[in-house]
This record gives sequence, C-alpha cells and structure tokens, in this order.
Amino acid sequence: MTRYEPPTDADLIMSLREGNSSAFTEIYHRYWKRLLAIAYLHSRDKIIAEEIVQEVFISLWNRRNELYIDNVNAYLATAVKLSVFKQQVRQKRRDEIREQVAVPDTASFDEEQIYTRFLQQQINGVVEVLPEKCRLVFKLSREEGLTIPEVAHRMGIAEKTAEAHLTKALKVLKLRLNRPYIWAQLLLKAFLP
Repeated sequence: MTRYEPPTDADLIMSLREGNSSAFTEIYHRYWKRLLAIAYLHSRDKIIAEEIVQEVFISLWNRRNELYIDNVNAYLATAVKLSVFKQQVRQKRRDEIREQVAVPDTASFDEEQIYTRFLQQQINGVVEVLPEKCRLVFKLSREEGLTIPEVAHRMGIAEKTAEAHLTKALKVLKLRLNRPYIWAQLLLKAFLP
C-alpha cells in the first residue's frame, strides 16, 4: 500500500503556473492562517488583515503565469508584509490629506474673524470722532438696534433730525473706510425697521 505524500510547494507552483485551480486551493489552505496572523500582527486590524490576505491570493492567481517562486512560504509572507506596509502608507497619506483639507477651512474662518475684528475697530475709531449727537444716533441705531423713530423718541429730537444724523455718520464712515459694500450694508441697516 502506497502512502499519500502531499505535493511539495515546488510541485504546487508548477501546477499553478499551468492554471491548475486545485494547486491554488492547496496553497491557499496551507498558508492562509499563517498569512492572516502575519497581516494581523502588523496591521492590528482583523478586517484589514483579511483584505490583505485576500488581495495577496488574488494577486498570486492573477500572476500565476509570470511567477518563479523558490520558497512559497517566504514569498507569501513577504507579499503580505509589503501589502500591510503599502496599506499603512496609503492610510497615512489619507490622514494627511484629511488634515490639509480641514486646515484651510479653519484658517479661512480665522482670517474672516480677524478681518471682522479689524473692520469693527476701524468703524469704532471713525465713530468716536463724529460729532456728539451724530455719534449717539449711530450707536443707538447700530449697537442697540433701535429704529429711527425709537432713536428720535429716546433723544427727544425729530425723526428727520435723527435720520439726518445717521445719514451723516454713514457718509463719514463711507469716506473714511472707502469700501462701497460696507456702505451698502450700513445703509440697509439704517433704514430697515
């Protein structure tokens, strides 16, 4: 009675090169657990480890006609380690890109805040040099949000006078700041209830 001898790795590779799917299945069954352990050891992620092992075996099958492998064990272990390394490099690059994409949004927001503060300081500086009643009308209108009739009532002046003081303040701001879009915003706020 002859005893069954399993095929050697060299025999399996030769059969694999000829397209023998049984040889591929035998290689898979011999090495998948070990390769999974190696992939997990280096990646510390079971799903990634399984995907890497699967990719290595798919690559082995797809490249079966081109392969000349002396040591299947070493070849597959190296392929897994290399795949883990490539995966880690890709993940690191994704993380870097994600950080770079997130930074400009924050930087843009910071620039807008700085510009807004700077602009508010400029407006405050111009308002402080306005004549007293003009400055008071502007502050009541802008800082307290009062309407022209409310400003007039609080100051005990006519609505037309309050409106004239606010118009003067806005003209001075327009000339000093020399920014038409700010003028438009201030003007809209002045005459909206």
